[in-house]
Amino acid sequence: MHRAEPSYLTEGSTLASWLTTHDHKRIAILYAVAITFFFFLGGIAAALIRLELATPHGDLMSADTYNKTFTFHGVVMVWFFLIPSIPNTLGNFLLPLMIGARDVAFPRLNLFSWYLYLLGGLFTVTCLLLGGVDTGWTFYTPFSTLFSNTHVVLAVVGVFIVGFSSILTGLNFIVTIHTLRTKGMTWFRLPLFVWSMYGVSLVMMLATPVLAMTLSLLAIERLTGVGIFDPSLGGDPLLFQHFFWFYSHPAVYIMVLPSMGVVSELITASVRRKIFGYRFMVYSIIGIAVVGFLVWGHHMFVAGQSMYASIVFSILSFIIAVPSAIKVFNWTATLYKGDITFGAPMIYALGFVGLFMLGGLTGLFLAATALDVNLTDTYFVVAHFHYIMVGGAVMAYLGGIHFWWPKITGRLYSEGWARFAAILMFLGFNLTFFPQFLAGAEGMPRRYYRYPDEYALLNVLSSAGAVLLAASYLLPVGYLLWSLRFGERAGPDPWGAKGLEWETASPPPPHNFERPPVVTDGPYAYVHP
Repeated sequence: MHRAEPSYLTEGSTLASWLTTHDHKRIAILYAVAITFFFFLGGIAAALIRLELATPHGDLMSADTYNKTFTFHGVVMVWFFLIPSIPNTLGNFLLPLMIGARDVAFPRLNLFSWYLYLLGGLFTVTCLLLGGVDTGWTFYTPFSTLFSNTHVVLAVVGVFIVGFSSILTGLNFIVTIHTLRTKGMTWFRLPLFVWSMYGVSLVMMLATPVLAMTLSLLAIERLTGVGIFDPSLGGDPLLFQHFFWFYSHPAVYIMVLPSMGVVSELITASVRRKIFGYRFMVYSIIGIAVVGFLVWGHHMFVAGQSMYASIVFSILSFIIAVPSAIKVFNWTATLYKGDITFGAPMIYALGFVGLFMLGGLTGLFLAATALDVNLTDTYFVVAHFHYIMVGGAVMAYLGGIHFWWPKITGRLYSEGWARFAAILMFLGFNLTFFPQFLAGAEGMPRRYYRYPDEYALLNVLSSAGAVLLAASYLLPVGYLLWSLRFGERAGPDPWGAKGLEWETASPPPPHNFERPPVVTDGPYAYVHP
């Protein structure tokens, strides 16, 4: 009779053993369960929105209910899925394995971060149960401070708490990478996924406190009437937008940088080649993390800032496209003449590159002040940020889940179903959001629950795409759960990939490695250069 090797999954099976664990791998699983719950919660809100917009006349819900629905969708998807998804799940599981460490630097703090995440989520769900909030996920003043009669304070407290979870996770990752690298693991031998975790941790540490401060000021003004953003009390509503976007534009890179790290790993493993221009890939990660702090003003071209400020922010927004373009060029060069294996992870990776390029190119439209004046608050903006934040991040997240699933669970999944789901997601995503570029370019405003009949065809196409997209999200839940019981057992390295995480068992033992590994070569030591 076969006896399974001791692993982090067999270390204890009680609920208490999971809820009190300090093992970074188990905490990653806890995050994955919670994040999946919030993803489908936000997905239900998205389905209601697309159902409402399938007809022009507002048949399903009232204007107030529609406002609350898209606000809940935005709050849950941005703060509880897109930002924490890759760092808190794949990052937590893989970072110590990739650098040859036994755990993160502060295991107890890691578990505490997960409980903070849950506490923030509890506030948000409670807000929904009490009637919701109608400000939009940006909580723009003066609506959020003076006019909204919904549960604004409860919602911002939830986001405030989950922000501290991000800060603590970023701190943990930075200290882990600095202090726990195994012998021979120099900075330029780090896998690009680890570099992306380092970059995103810096952004989380430096930007998130500004969000926490901003939301605190909003709550204080709403509760006490102290003038901060209210002009009648001596405040400035534009100050909120400056503070909010100083965090929230870098937050885009909190979602994109980890995706880029995942895609780099998927491409190099699927091609069996070293990544082209490794050092330039590292420098571009740092460049994106730094310049990302300097472009928030392009969200305010129509808010009343000076012409000179708009010109500066426009130029900086074009500049940040350079390191992103370097990464796309290097991925393409890595693929050139490569022996490509089109498994599900590679299909997701290629889907990411395609969606990210389209989202990035349309971002240049919004960085140009003259075009942005016409496109602001239209569905063009909605399509743009969904291509970058959702298409890019979700494609990379699911690609990473499929790539490291054998390492996480010790099981293989149905490759046929996985490829089908990846292709379906790419098609469904484009059918959902590409028509929104056209509707926005023709002037359809966002946040409206009714619209003129001339936009009906584009919205029907968008809602039909959402059906395909929903199916592509549900399919992996089915075949991945099936694989847990019936899937073929995976060896330590079923893909023939390189990296320390593939040198230990699948699933890994509780302390990751029987003996600390020693690194003697750079990352991606494949035979072909």
